[in-house]
Amino acid sequence: MAAEPLISFIVAGVQKAGTTALFDYLTEEPGVSLSRMKEVHFFDDETQDWSRPDYAAYHANFAPADGRLRGEATPIYLYWPNSLERMAAYNPALRLIVMLRDPVARAWSHWKMEYARGAETRPFAWCIREGRQRLLDAEPWGHHREFSYVERGYYGEQLERLYGLFPRDQVLVVRAEDLSDSPGPTMARVRAFLGLPAGPDPAPRRVHVGRDVDHGPELTPADAAFLRGLYVTDQARLKALTGTDFAS
Repeated sequence: MAAEPLISFIVAGVQKAGTTALFDYLTEEPGVSLSRMKEVHFFDDETQDWSRPDYAAYHANFAPADGRLRGEATPIYLYWPNSLERMAAYNPALRLIVMLRDPVARAWSHWKMEYARGAETRPFAWCIREGRQRLLDAEPWGHHREFSYVERGYYGEQLERLYGLFPRDQVLVVRAEDLSDSPGPTMARVRAFLGLPAGPDPAPRRVHVGRDVDHGPELTPADAAFLRGLYVTDQARLKALTGTDFAS
């Protein structure tokens, strides 16, 4: 029996940066077959025996191969330790799309989501300062699925790791702001990257827009300035690596 064809592409990051909108747009592409659920969470699964990973279990999340490109979108992959290495071992030819958003706005949106669903109970100002100590008690050390408001925004560091594992021509970096403001040209870039034929401009949409919460509906200037200071060096690294710039 022939081996199951490998998954062709993954939207590997980042959380709260338009990955759901991109996934939604990709459902309209006739040459693409997406996972049954948007976030498969295979390569960040610490219960998997990574000395003998069960790729059949991974492929079970997709329709049988029919000649179309198969892909998924799990935005924690870029951040979660060893996920990218596991992806490279699975398919060295994998194509990766990385959605990025202003890291300050991303952190704020992330906190609003966790607070609204009850996973977070502390104010944003505390979370991005003293609250970062919580990650030192997490497993794997220094990483946390919910409380990583600041850490997930170190894009330069994460992209540097990614480029050490995959050739640059297999990676497409897309700004969430571009997908939101100019979906037609942005999706044209995505199609070209995946080798898909040109198509019509998609209708603009917004998905998973966070609601205001009780700890203040607006990001304070003090918190924004604090985060900008944390990200200065990493933002310079990101710009040098990709030309992408969120500094303001």
